[in-house]
Amino acid sequence: MTEPQLRQHVVDVAKGWLGCKESNGSHRKIIDLYNTQKPLPRGYKVKYTDAWCATYVTAVAMKAGTLSVIAPECGCGKMIEGFRKMGCWIENDAYVPKMADYIIYNWNDSGVGDCTTGASHVGIVCSCDGKTMQIIEGNMSNAVGYRTLKVNARYIRGFGVPNYAKLCSSTPATPAAKPDTTPVSNTGDSKPYVVVAGDTLGKIAAKYKTTASKLAELNGIANMNLIRVGQKIYPNSTVAINALTAMKIINSPDYWITLCNSGKVAKLDALFVQATLKSTAGKPRASTADLGMQYLRDAGIIKPADVAYWTGIRANVQNMDSLMMALGGAVH
Repeated sequence: MTEPQLRQHVVDVAKGWLGCKESNGSHRKIIDLYNTQKPLPRGYKVKYTDAWCATYVTAVAMKAGTLSVIAPECGCGKMIEGFRKMGCWIENDAYVPKMADYIIYNWNDSGVGDCTTGASHVGIVCSCDGKTMQIIEGNMSNAVGYRTLKVNARYIRGFGVPNYAKLCSSTPATPAAKPDTTPVSNTGDSKPYVVVAGDTLGKIAAKYKTTASKLAELNGIANMNLIRVGQKIYPNSTVAINALTAMKIINSPDYWITLCNSGKVAKLDALFVQATLKSTAGKPRASTADLGMQYLRDAGIIKPADVAYWTGIRANVQNMDSLMMALGGAVH
């Protein structure tokens, strides 16, 4: 996913909650998502009756997979502090923002000079033609709605400018190819290998005609010299997919095996294997794909640096949202 694509994705996610409001309780899903963060910023669990503009823009980042490049917060002042620490704060009312920049207001701005104190409200810039901004905000008259504002207008405190580039590639997002397309050999085993005394990862790899480094990457093994007796080692994603199917966590195993073998989604094999190692049968699916992905992050299966990658894959590969819900629920 390129930076322009990611910025558009952030805005699309923000627009997905347009119209959510307090009067019918539809804003609660935004607060519920915010409260799934571990740990919560400042340890505070947002209440449904709290002001929720900063909660909204943080939840947008969570859903868009950009949380690592913003200052997650439920308070505008603390959000400014966070952006400053990241080197991503612009204290300039006249700044011309880009799509998906964060704008923070101070309703007590006198309109004289550059406002450099206070913080009252926050939104996300949807577009700017150099003169006029369209902004989407949570808790705008107790709902998600749009605001139109001139560049350098009164009440602008400043801008949070997330470094989206660090999450992006320079070319349009497509299902990624594997860096090494040599598949792990499937010897016909239908179960994972169980480590016995005297085993090394190298010996196990030789059995499956692969390498120790590939097995380590597949199974999430940080130290290739450290395996334990009784530990399960999955030789390939096919064995993991069949195990997940047997536990009734996923269905359509042939589809997933074919997709893994195609090499179109580079990290899919490891996702299946590592989720299998941490899955429990009988658990409910995550209620949304975003929540499922958050559960996979909490379990250490999806790394923070890979969130944007998986966000792009979800947008480009069929049935990935359903998979995130299934695997996320199973590991939660």
